[in-house]
Amino acid sequence: MIAEYSTAYKDALMTLTAEFYASPAVLHDVPEDHHAALIEELETSRERAEAFIILSGGDIAGYALTAKTFSHEAGGAVWWLEELYIRPEYRSKGLGGEYFSYIEQKAKNAGVKRLRLEIEPANVRAGALYRRLGYEKFAYEQMIKDL
Repeated sequence: MIAEYSTAYKDALMTLTAEFYASPAVLHDVPEDHHAALIEELETSRERAEAFIILSGGDIAGYALTAKTFSHEAGGAVWWLEELYIRPEYRSKGLGGEYFSYIEQKAKNAGVKRLRLEIEPANVRAGALYRRLGYEKFAYEQMIKDL
């Protein structure tokens, strides 16, 4: 089951994001204040980001985070599937597929034109899931500049 973030999940989300950023699925950790900034964003607005708690039999199994933007190229709203983390003991139980079904339907209902995600190249398992769900490589190379 997928639940939208609420303050009832605040402590769980803080724990889950710390687990995710300590995992091999990402290339680096983030500063502690970034976790707090996420919670602040979620609790003051859903305009730029939205989080979801992934449940399995009533247990908190993981979370997902989307970031919302507009793309001229896509012709409208784009949701970045920023983060998807499922705790190791809950993997290979269909929860990732369940989340994607949920978020894709939610995006369609909201008139979103494109879903976009990125993957750490060595995360072969996640890549296989995304390809199986119809996602394909995007020809652009990303560049960033932190301010």
